[in-house]
Amino acid sequence: PTPEAPTQHAHLEWDEQGQPLSSQFADVYFSNENALAETRYVFLANNQLPERFAALTAHQQLVIGETGFGTGLNFLCAWQLFEQHATATARLHFVSVEKYPLHKADLQRALALWPELTPYAEPLLTQYVALHPGFQRIVLAGGRIVLTLLIGDALTLFGQLDAQVDAWFLDGFAPAKNPDMWTPELFAQLARLSHGDTTLGTFTSTGYVRRRLNDAGFKMKRVPGLGKKWEVLKGTFIGTADSAEKPWFARPTTVTGARTALVIGAGLAGCATAASLAQRGWQVTLLERHHGIAQEASGNPQGVLYLKLSAHHTALSRLIVSGYGYTRRVLEHLHKGQDWDNCGVLQLAFDTKEAQRQAQLAAAFPADLLLELAQAEAENIAGTALSSGGLFYPEAGWVNPPALCQWLSQQPSIDLQLHQQALELRRVDDQWHAWNGEQLLASASVVILASAAEIKGFEQAAHLPLKRIRGQITRLPATATSRALRTVVCAEGYIAPVREDEHTLGASFDFNSDDLTLNSTDHASNLQLLGEISPELSRQLNAPELDPEYLQGRAAFRCTSPDYLPIVGPLADATAFADAYAVLSKDARQVPNTPCPWLDGLYINSGHGSRGLITAPLSGELIAAWLNNEPLPVPVDVAQACHPNRFALRSLIRNKP
Repeated sequence: PTPEAPTQHAHLEWDEQGQPLSSQFADVYFSNENALAETRYVFLANNQLPERFAALTAHQQLVIGETGFGTGLNFLCAWQLFEQHATATARLHFVSVEKYPLHKADLQRALALWPELTPYAEPLLTQYVALHPGFQRIVLAGGRIVLTLLIGDALTLFGQLDAQVDAWFLDGFAPAKNPDMWTPELFAQLARLSHGDTTLGTFTSTGYVRRRLNDAGFKMKRVPGLGKKWEVLKGTFIGTADSAEKPWFARPTTVTGARTALVIGAGLAGCATAASLAQRGWQVTLLERHHGIAQEASGNPQGVLYLKLSAHHTALSRLIVSGYGYTRRVLEHLHKGQDWDNCGVLQLAFDTKEAQRQAQLAAAFPADLLLELAQAEAENIAGTALSSGGLFYPEAGWVNPPALCQWLSQQPSIDLQLHQQALELRRVDDQWHAWNGEQLLASASVVILASAAEIKGFEQAAHLPLKRIRGQITRLPATATSRALRTVVCAEGYIAPVREDEHTLGASFDFNSDDLTLNSTDHASNLQLLGEISPELSRQLNAPELDPEYLQGRAAFRCTSPDYLPIVGPLADATAFADAYAVLSKDARQVPNTPCPWLDGLYINSGHGSRGLITAPLSGELIAAWLNNEPLPVPVDVAQACHPNRFALRSLIRNKP
């Protein structure tokens, strides 16, 4: 994808009545007369939403797509209507695009105009953080309402969306003022995302828009408007949506049995996946071989929200921006200061190459995500002398991963079972059974393997190229002067501000060791990395006098894949896959129409390397979206880049046995 210009926020002006106007488009956000009545008529009534919400059965969902999120007024009105009409276990998915998101203060001011929407506006405002370019998922009302905001260009982002939309709200600014939201190319994307029962409502009645929508496969008609508006358009989709999905990336058929899931591994990936499924009404059994959750790589006292981005907006980089935003919003539920802190993260420009990389990133991303700081500014923000300036991520910080796992796993429909080590999986009828020797531990319709590299012990996943990397952190007691450190600082290593009278220092990378005993060499290396970050901080923590033999710390294995992207998604039968698509080894451009030989109901969430805090929780949402046939929370090419089938495909195409 072409590098996009950094997101710009909306520039608003406010008229005498306190109504917001867009400076970019010289247009109003909503009608001065009766905005709520207009939204309810044009978008809710003309899409028959009161009746359709009322008709939803248990665990059913309705998906609304919108062009132009603006102040979120349509979203909040749809949510309110859903609460009034839908059954308790039904869910609403709302996917909306916005090129110029409002600043939080502007959004708050605009939504204050509608006191009756306050119960819906307040939770939205709480979660209105870290909304950076690309796909951003916001989960509200305990998972009953899911908002996926696409931040950026509508045509580009709808082109990356994998979803089936039931109702469309076309609400860009007026066609004459904002023609990009009313093009035949965009309407073709809306058609691609529609099906036989999809409806559409819009406030415009321009002949050009009506004709172009008809051309795209919508049957549009003019109906009377409201108030001063003479006419508006409503319609249904009568075209055919063509799916050119490659079979090895197509969605597996949705599981038909009971909504029961077995998640193996109660680290961050397992707890997050269990939480995403539990929020959708699944009964989840969470199996953990240790005496508690988060005992391995997820057990460190402080993990850093470290964003290793690319100015070229690669699949990994876009996954990181989306995953960071999602995790950052989840953290709002935790105890700030004790379980997490958005103190900011500073990545030092420790050599010329790093300084060049940082300059490219500063040009490619918005300043509310990252900004370049000269050394003096960096020292001022960090509260300590540093070896250089660098990139500052103002909304990032540190997290106590066990606290995050605890919050995720504490849903009433998650049954956590400790001291349970599954060694074998067998499929019997429509159920997966997890065994330890002669002992049947649990069974469910669906299994998600989330136990890092341990999943290679299961025959079904043995072919996946996961490898372990030993990492060791060092815990240093805080001193009177070290407490001045206000942000996380990273170079080749990192140090976090004080938590419970300690600083966390890390972390070593060892590809060859299988031994988790703490070793003094890695402690010495962590102390040396601290000296490179800040000689002053190193002195304040008495690092030069410390004996590495006697330091406290923790060692664990990270789990990573050869291309550094996580491995997330449905598993196929490796042998049958190689047979089904053998033709690819002769001609990589072939797309055989053989359905993929899925292992029904078997999924994986692993390979997160040292960035699990950022990628594992959103990966849990991705698996839940596949299992519930929902809009995916990431672009389709990012989902494919993380797909377990990518390795089998590459082997065939490179013609390796």
